[in-house]
Amino acid sequence: MVVQMYKTSDYRQIVINEIPLIDLRAPIEYAKGAFINATNLPLMNDKERSLVGKCYKEEGAEGALKLGYKLISGNLREERIKAWIKHSIKYPNCVLYCFRGGSRSKITQKWLKREGTILPIIDGGYKAFRNYLLSFLTNPININSNPILLGGYTGSEKTALLNNFHNFINLEKLAHHRGSSFGGYIKPQPTQIDFENNLSYKLIQHNNNKYQFMLLEDEGRNIGKNFIPKPLAEYFNQGDLIVLNVPFEKRSLATLNEYVVKSQKAYIAKFADKGLNKWENYIKYSLSKIKKRLGNERYTKILNNFEKALKKQLSTNDYYSHTIWIENLLTEYYDPMYEYQIKKRNNKIIFQGNNHEVYEFIKNYYYK
Repeated sequence: MVVQMYKTSDYRQIVINEIPLIDLRAPIEYAKGAFINATNLPLMNDKERSLVGKCYKEEGAEGALKLGYKLISGNLREERIKAWIKHSIKYPNCVLYCFRGGSRSKITQKWLKREGTILPIIDGGYKAFRNYLLSFLTNPININSNPILLGGYTGSEKTALLNNFHNFINLEKLAHHRGSSFGGYIKPQPTQIDFENNLSYKLIQHNNNKYQFMLLEDEGRNIGKNFIPKPLAEYFNQGDLIVLNVPFEKRSLATLNEYVVKSQKAYIAKFADKGLNKWENYIKYSLSKIKKRLGNERYTKILNNFEKALKKQLSTNDYYSHTIWIENLLTEYYDPMYEYQIKKRNNKIIFQGNNHEVYEFIKNYYYK
């Protein structure tokens, strides 16, 4: 019996409306990369998929299909069907996908139809939808939103300013990383595939924006372990450049709050009594990553100042004891690096100013 599959190839609408998705692939496939709003409700688990794959190599497609039906039968099949139906009740517009939109999607759709639930399948599955998303990263000609970059020294709180505008694409949020040697969080970064998929979603959604521009922080290509594909990074770097000027004392305080106060609290919330020790190890590890660039003398000075500050904090409960090494880090590492990078940029700086001036400029110049 041939079952007619109800498919959708309107990838753009899936992105624009962030339509909920059911990922039918095995957990090991899902973990490597998926899509926004995708929930992994697999037809086969990792072990079942492995057995079917081995059978396919030895006996071909027919033998693999028979084994699959045998493995996913009885109560197990009913449990999986119930999970799909439960999800479809919660999200009536959800869409199914497997790797290529083939056997797994077809079987799932057939079983659901017998239960009175009809769900569409992404035509071409994960692979086709992924290629669609990649086209916006590798061929920026598909993007009709012009990039506007906001630069500034470390601690300028560029993100806080840009969060006032809905056209802001927060690359650091997508990468779950602050984009510096000390930019890691306790929670791991997304896989590169997830980062790319999520970034592509944002770009496509901005294509649908009436203003046709996007605000970005002036980032390097790498944000922690995630990286922006080269064609897209080059496209971003062609955008107008605005520079936010913030006094050193304010930048120092903002960096202290980010690297010490908030970071310590996060580690303590996660690891309780061991949190402060784990935070100390994280800071020392981060320092070791830039030792070569700092040089041994400056590295040793900052490390010593850090250890003295932590010792003082433990006896006085004073976060501000960390100000010295934070300022060392700004003046001897971040600031010179930023000055070097800004000199290399070909972008014409179209505006410079303080927080209020930059905010007003963006609002009045771009949101006409």
